[in-house]
Amino acid sequence: MDELEEQLQRLAEYHAAQVPAFSMPPTDELAGRRRFARRMPVEVLIAACLAVALVVGGVLLLLRSGNGPSVQTPAGTSPPTAYGGCTGKGYVNNSGDATVSVLNTATDAVSATIPVGRFPLGPFMSPDGKYVYVSNNLDGTVSKISTATDKVSATITVGKGPASVAFTPDGKHAYVTQEDGTVSVITTATDAVSAQIAVGKNPIGAAITPDGKHIYVANKDDGTVSVITTATGAVSAPITVGKGPGGVAFTPDGKYAYVANQTDGTVSVITTATGAVSAPITVGQGPLGEAFTPNGKYAYVANNTDGTVSVITTATHSVSAPITVGSQPVGVTITADGEHAYVANNTDGTVSVITTATGAVSPPIAVGSRPRGTVLCPEPSRTPAR
Repeated sequence: MDELEEQLQRLAEYHAAQVPAFSMPPTDELAGRRRFARRMPVEVLIAACLAVALVVGGVLLLLRSGNGPSVQTPAGTSPPTAYGGCTGKGYVNNSGDATVSVLNTATDAVSATIPVGRFPLGPFMSPDGKYVYVSNNLDGTVSKISTATDKVSATITVGKGPASVAFTPDGKHAYVTQEDGTVSVITTATDAVSAQIAVGKNPIGAAITPDGKHIYVANKDDGTVSVITTATGAVSAPITVGKGPGGVAFTPDGKYAYVANQTDGTVSVITTATGAVSAPITVGQGPLGEAFTPNGKYAYVANNTDGTVSVITTATHSVSAPITVGSQPVGVTITADGEHAYVANNTDGTVSVITTATGAVSPPIAVGSRPRGTVLCPEPSRTPAR
């Protein structure tokens, strides 16, 4: 018993040494406690140790059961599982071989190839990053790709000649433009088409205002933009822009809509509060698609005919010297930190990456045949820069 009592004494002294400095009892108090402990019956000490063991075991059991304290994510960031595990990837639709290439954005290498429908257009990312939608123009369908598995999870039948897809901010509905002059509304939870809305002739591009209240649709064959009220499906009187409007994009604050007019080689700017259209901004030949830096200071426009990208300073509508990329660029996507712009070069079968701070273009990334657009997974941890 003397040996057991000595071991218990050493255990008591060890635990006393683990008490943080700010809560250590005075030295004389500790000495008094130790003398008292030596006088205590061994049976009491054993009982006390058993009680401590039961408490510790209970705490460990609680933690293992998942009911213990949770790990908190710092404010302004997202846990690693956010966005369906999509972060770090990009998607490129290849209209020539009916596939979608998956890019590893850390290495800019193709990590997978996904078969979809015929002549795919897009791609388009759901707000939560869990799905990529691709319009299969010749099939009259939309392929819904899970970013967690990089496989097609559903094929949705829509109208004739689907082109663009635009999501409401809550991700509950997707609007699909179709060459028959209509827009299909998909309920994303069920993959069902809930409505068809008539707009102008040959609608191509579409974008939803940041508040989700309106969708702007570029009608290529009549040089107008239709505005749909998402709550009711009502369509306003068309807004006249330039010739051959295709891409539509909003400034991050939602105050302006930029419309790329492919036939004119211009960009029209619509004031969303009034519907007024500014004087057209001349860019390169055959502009097809535009994108804004996160701070809204710059708009990048892909000029399909002359193989360049124009950069518009939004405050002044001035245009920088064009940046040469690949052949027949279609669409631009800018990273969440604003540091890079990805451009799909249709004829080359490549993607160019522009460093926005310098205008330098990296060596092209080989993808599939006839790429027509790129989209990047959300990256919430990045801070918008340029």
